[in-house]
Amino acid sequence: MCDAKGSAKPCIRIDNSRVRVTEWRFAKRGDNTGWHRHEFDYVVVPLFDGVLEIAHPDGSRTEAVMRHGVPYFRQAGVEHDVINGNDFACAFVETELLEDAPAS
Repeated sequence: MCDAKGSAKPCIRIDNSRVRVTEWRFAKRGDNTGWHRHEFDYVVVPLFDGVLEIAHPDGSRTEAVMRHGVPYFRQAGVEHDVINGNDFACAFVETELLEDAPAS
């Protein structure tokens, strides 16, 4: 998933033909995932209350408010870098959906 190395630490918990589950740990403010583009739709579950900064290719950044245990869904394809915007360590669990959704 990541094209460039960041300072956040990924730990793959599950990787099979259906899903890839990665726990991302950010030790300090400014730690980041590195620039990447998701190949698959994914769900993120924050393990903290706080903020992540999302860097975009045009140089802008947005702030995303995280609530512990409240998941969010994103579609594949958006290039970004995720940065810890907190003065404390934080983490989230990311589940990539490796199979296409069934036709309806």
